[in-house]
Amino acid sequence: MNSDDILNTAQQRGKQMGLPYAGALTPQEANELMQHNANAKLVDVRSRAEWDWVGRVPNAVEVELLAWPGSRPNQAFVQELQKQVPQDAVVMFLCRSGGRSHNAAGLATQAGFSHCYNVLEGFEGDRDANGHRNTVGGWRAAGLPWMQG
Repeated sequence: MNSDDILNTAQQRGKQMGLPYAGALTPQEANELMQHNANAKLVDVRSRAEWDWVGRVPNAVEVELLAWPGSRPNQAFVQELQKQVPQDAVVMFLCRSGGRSHNAAGLATQAGFSHCYNVLEGFEGDRDANGHRNTVGGWRAAGLPWMQG
């Protein structure tokens, strides 16, 4: 699929899910957009501890939504995002499993970013039957590029 096809699919998915922003992408779709669309930016909203201890996505913009330690809301989230990402960019938000990135996409949309997408499943995906992540969905389980923090 080309970039337009991926975005159309993500927008349709977003409508079906009733999302308050442009749409939702699978990790594979987000990776494709990062590689083939110069206007697409992946924004990792996990905490600094997660980037350092769990792993990073190469070339992702890193802006904490909840600051470490204590998961305190980052009051400067929108300002930090505006400094690093153009408001007309295709902005794809990634977190551990898709919750914080959903909230980040909503906040960015309210702040005037017009092309916001949540990356479903996040970096680590959901827990499996044994309570472990990185086996059921997510960026890492899909074998997409990442590096140890």
